Amino acid sequence: MSPRPAPALPEWPQFDDTERQALERALNQGQWWRMGGKEVDSFEREFAEYHGAPHALAVTNGTHALELALQAMGVGPGTEVIVPAFTFISSSQAAQRLGAVTVPVDVDPDTYCIDVAAAAAAITPRTRVIMPVHMAGLMADMDGLEKLVADSGIQILQDAAHAHGARWQGKRVGELGSVAAFSFQNGKLMTAGEGGAVLFPDEEMYEEAFLRHSCGRPRTDRRYHHQVAGSNMRMNEFSAAVLRAQMTRLDDQIALREKSWRSLSALLAQIPGVRPQGDDPRADRNPHYMAMFRLPGWTEERRNLLVDRLVAAGVPAFAAFRAIYRTAAFWETGAPAESINAVAKRCPNTEAISQDCVWLHHRTLLASGQDLNDVAAIVAESVAAG
Repeated sequence: MSPRPAPALPEWPQFDDTERQALERALNQGQWWRMGGKEVDSFEREFAEYHGAPHALAVTNGTHALELALQAMGVGPGTEVIVPAFTFISSSQAAQRLGAVTVPVDVDPDTYCIDVAAAAAAITPRTRVIMPVHMAGLMADMDGLEKLVADSGIQILQDAAHAHGARWQGKRVGELGSVAAFSFQNGKLMTAGEGGAVLFPDEEMYEEAFLRHSCGRPRTDRRYHHQVAGSNMRMNEFSAAVLRAQMTRLDDQIALREKSWRSLSALLAQIPGVRPQGDDPRADRNPHYMAMFRLPGWTEERRNLLVDRLVAAGVPAFAAFRAIYRTAAFWETGAPAESINAVAKRCPNTEAISQDCVWLHHRTLLASGQDLNDVAAIVAESVAAG
């Protein structure tokens, strides 16, 4: 493979004086935790409004956001949560840590989002929640899922860790009437290093979650009257201040990434053997947390060597998530009474995607047109070499 200069991709995270001034504002208010300051409260209002939700609760990280949301939805021992088998492990562990059983189901081979028919086949009398993951920012089939759970008592929890600002048929994440959890980890579309948030469609669930995220203690309590079992998942004032600043540039970044993905995906599709992540026209705003593509027929080892070549050439490439049931962590607690092979047999798409999929960091999609061309050329050369 001929040497090629590394593309000049933007760094991530991005920040400027907006974040610096926000941190000083939080510092100078003299109260650095949410019960005495104003930054977390302000961020929650702004984040809820941005996503069209009645309530938002800021928490320590995205994993805690999922765990807290599930707890508020009644998940615990004796219940089951259906999750896509192709996702980051937090989607399953959040339920397992509450004593529930996580049931992995297959995903669509083009969108990489949960397959509605597979979810339907996994429902039992113990199913409490179905958790679609909006993979790489592409929203799962919310119409199909809502029809599936209608009048069943089963709830939907959107794992929106990749989907800040996403829309489904013109509706924002918070306008779909279901709970949604977000992450602000360092690589996410807006970040404070760590952090998370949960959107709630009703006040009762929000208030329960507030208690549980603050050690079970009411806001005005001065006598340690802890009303429910909880934990400390409170976001601090500095993180909230940074996130308020991050939100100010999110719309422009989403618009640029959407435009860039149209260009890059077209270039990738021209490379023999490369298949970019598919689309769903109903998902009419996709923030593109990842630029994903598959190499159907490739082994995991061959894919991993390709990732190494891309990284060496200056492209921020990663191997796709491992199927959750192919991790030791999944089987430690709260796993279904099945063997690995049995789960794998009903998740053929996940099996394939986990070994032949590559994703590029979303900062790739913030680059110039020429740099996108260079990225595609490097992918083409690297694939041909492999």
